[in-house]
Amino acid sequence: MSSTDGEIGMRNMTDKATYERLEKDVTAVKNDISALTDQITDALNSFAGTAQKQARRGYKQVRANADAAVDDLSERGGAMMDAAQDAAYSIEETLEDVITQRPLATVGIALGLGFLIGATWRR
Repeated sequence: MSSTDGEIGMRNMTDKATYERLEKDVTAVKNDISALTDQITDALNSFAGTAQKQARRGYKQVRANADAAVDDLSERGGAMMDAAQDAAYSIEETLEDVITQRPLATVGIALGLGFLIGATWRR
């Protein structure tokens, strides 16, 4: 039985050494996982910061483009309004000139148009 006691003692020493080695390996793996988690967290935070900056830049550019487009449309609308007013003024002057040069023809045209409108309205 003494050889059996020796074998058991050897097995206990081997098991203890294996256990300690496994414990060290598990601790090392835990530390590696913790370090990797920190690296991933840092990378994601950096990515989020960069994405946020790019989104802000994009928003500012879109807003500037929209403001420029509104200003351009406003200028074009003002120019069109001025052109329409000029055209209306020109037509008004032309009508005044025609009325002063040919008053009887103007009255005849007005009566004829009134008659046509009245006849159309009656139907």
